[in-house]
Amino acid sequence: MKNFIKGICLVLALSNFSFMNAQDKKHKGVKISTEETSEYIPAIRLINKPDGSCAFEKGKIPTLKHMNTTTFWMSNKTEEWEKNAHPAPRRQYVITIKGNIKFKVTDGSTFMIKPGVVLLAEDLKGKGHSWDMVKSKQWERLYIPITEDNDDFFIADKDPE
Repeated sequence: MKNFIKGICLVLALSNFSFMNAQDKKHKGVKISTEETSEYIPAIRLINKPDGSCAFEKGKIPTLKHMNTTTFWMSNKTEEWEKNAHPAPRRQYVITIKGNIKFKVTDGSTFMIKPGVVLLAEDLKGKGHSWDMVKSKQWERLYIPITEDNDDFFIADKDPE
């Protein structure tokens, strides 16, 4: 239940960003803080390589950023085809409320998504990714599309040298 409440709070916060941006345009004298944050939420981004294969990178997304989104929806249903390899239908944040999900990309590499880690789906071409639930019977999640041509705010971790 706590994870569900956290997820709803995150969605409400993200939804308010668009509202606040609209309000800022209406009230030009009102300023919203644009200070850099030192707080981040862990994230993993699915990407396409130049050859069309799917890969992933670990990183983070800063908190309290105004993100350009206009809608979101929730799901707790899973169709079998969704577990097979497929590209993302759109650039979107996928916020897990409940469940542990193991994702697999083209080269066979895997990663886990749990509540508290944002999945950024940007593998729009090729075979895409597949996934399966691990020690979970249900995956509760929110889909938050990123409006076209807008920043996803993802900051990739630096590669170890």
